[in-house]
Amino acid sequence: MSPLQWRWVRWTVAGELAGFVAPAVVGVLTADSPARLAVPSVVLAGAVEGLLLGAAQGHVLRSVVPRLDVWRFSGLTSVAAALAYVVVMVPMAAAVTLGELPVAVLALVAAALAAVLLASLGTAQWLELRRHVDRAGFWVPWTAVAWSCGLAVFMLLATPLWRPGQPLPVSVAVGLLGALAMATAVAVVTGLALPRLLRGASRGVSGRSRSRAGSRPRP
Repeated sequence: MSPLQWRWVRWTVAGELAGFVAPAVVGVLTADSPARLAVPSVVLAGAVEGLLLGAAQGHVLRSVVPRLDVWRFSGLTSVAAALAYVVVMVPMAAAVTLGELPVAVLALVAAALAAVLLASLGTAQWLELRRHVDRAGFWVPWTAVAWSCGLAVFMLLATPLWRPGQPLPVSVAVGLLGALAMATAVAVVTGLALPRLLRGASRGVSGRSRSRAGSRPRP
């Protein structure tokens, strides 16, 4: 990996880990609360997670894509993270109702929700990237793969360590340990795509420069 890719990995891990503190704490505190309180609380905490992740990643991208709007990039990532938490939390809250659906319908619902969950962050970030990077659409499936890896690592590591009745600090620590592993997986996989993304940024800048030059009146 190049120095830029390692910088991306460090900032992505730091942003995701710092951001995950919010849903980790809120999730534990609202575990026994009614869904009408727990769901919006965790979704809001997820928005905070997305905001910090987007700010960290945007900070790195801004160094090589100067026109990138870090605030917009962060805000879009925040909204996408909140949507991802909605996709996770609402079915959990409606588990009894969903359990009454036919298996085929349930499978379709699960597949649709999984697609939204995995594609949400990449799609949101693409909305800003496409303004500065040619052919940035590949970022959507690439980040979906990255988050698939990250979530798998999180579940494999954190799930066996969580126990009912654990003290709050222990539960949060387990969540943060899982988040560290998840963030590292996501950071490495997305970092591998940076060279391709930045080649698109170079083409985008040069293409727009030629377009502006061609539109000027000739002497």
